[in-house]
Amino acid sequence: MVSPRAQDILRRNNVSVTGNQSGRTVVFAHGFGCSQAAWNLVAPQFEEDFTVVLFDHVGAGGSDLAAYSRGKYDSLHGYADDLLEILEALDEHDVVFVGHSVSAMIGVLAANRDPSRFASLVLIGPSPRYVNDGGYRGGFETADIEALLDALDANYLGWSAVAAPMMMGNPDRPELGERLTESFCRTDPDIARHFAHVTFLSDNRSDLARVSVPTLVLQCSEDAIAPREVGEYVHASIPNSTFELLQATGHIPILSGPDEVIAALRAHLS
Repeated sequence: MVSPRAQDILRRNNVSVTGNQSGRTVVFAHGFGCSQAAWNLVAPQFEEDFTVVLFDHVGAGGSDLAAYSRGKYDSLHGYADDLLEILEALDEHDVVFVGHSVSAMIGVLAANRDPSRFASLVLIGPSPRYVNDGGYRGGFETADIEALLDALDANYLGWSAVAAPMMMGNPDRPELGERLTESFCRTDPDIARHFAHVTFLSDNRSDLARVSVPTLVLQCSEDAIAPREVGEYVHASIPNSTFELLQATGHIPILSGPDEVIAALRAHLS
């Protein structure tokens, strides 16, 4: 029987559990501006053999917006706390965690906190720091990030219409950028602004070396948000990690190249 506290946690994050309940558990976590719906082309492909867990970060999708606290979510640690609470509520250990974009670092933080909950990590388009710092190249100068956040603060919907297609890449497939724009526009603007500041100003480089579970880094061949050298940095910094360069382009291969992501995940799970 699920306890009232566990029920509250699962409701807070709009947790969905599907698939083969006797199979290993795979947890999919979405990136900024998205919801669990971002996995619609990927997650169902694993339901025959695996238990599939999807959820929304607080503030996104069908999560409980009333549970949002600027204090708690003023760093990625608040989201990592939620992830561990979800796994506790489901009584899950040794899961395969698949995190896209900012959720990659959320998974790193959670796995460092309680490695027993994780069998492995799959990090898609991860970035431990978006801002360049000395010899570290995160892809953006400080002024670039400040301008991005100022534009977002001034007009979130207008910013979304410009930023979403840039993040998606694939200008020859404008329908993908439109889909992401729609997702951004369904997110509470105030929460999205705060989450953007937390995401783009984060620095989790020191957390990478502490990862103790096997890790697969999936990197797009062209990514305006997390360039190849960032993915290679993550791979070089995490012990017992492997690196795979996808042919897919853009920052969201789960939409632009789902078949390639599925193949990489199947190989990892086997």
